[in-house]
Amino acid sequence: MKNLPLGKAVPANITRALPVGARLNCADNTGAKELEIIAVRGYKGMRRRYPKAGVADLVVASVKKGRVDMRKQVVLAVIVRQKKAYTRYNGSKIRFEDNAAVIVSEDGIPKGTEIKTAIAREAAERWNKIGSIASIIV
Repeated sequence: MKNLPLGKAVPANITRALPVGARLNCADNTGAKELEIIAVRGYKGMRRRYPKAGVADLVVASVKKGRVDMRKQVVLAVIVRQKKAYTRYNGSKIRFEDNAAVIVSEDGIPKGTEIKTAIAREAAERWNKIGSIASIIV
């Protein structure tokens, strides 16, 4: 698999709160309902420490619940919401009600056509195509 564009730098100090094995809601209309993180792309951690992900990170995930043709597939996803609060550079703290991700292709283009729920501004700035199909950007 070729090297993926990890997008631009994120303008916030985002706490990485989702370790490998965390379950996420799927925020788009691809047919998947729940994802489980398998690996985090571009994560550089310490020895014997679980990789963690935060908002706007690219992860490898497995579809756990959803349509029959989507289940048990390994997909790439971008995290768009997390429950753990993180601080923006203007001093405000952002916290969402759930953890959610959007399924993307190899080039970082979303596989779904719309996102009806709110997504973080950091994810929309780093991944422009995700921001263009989102209805609410917080």
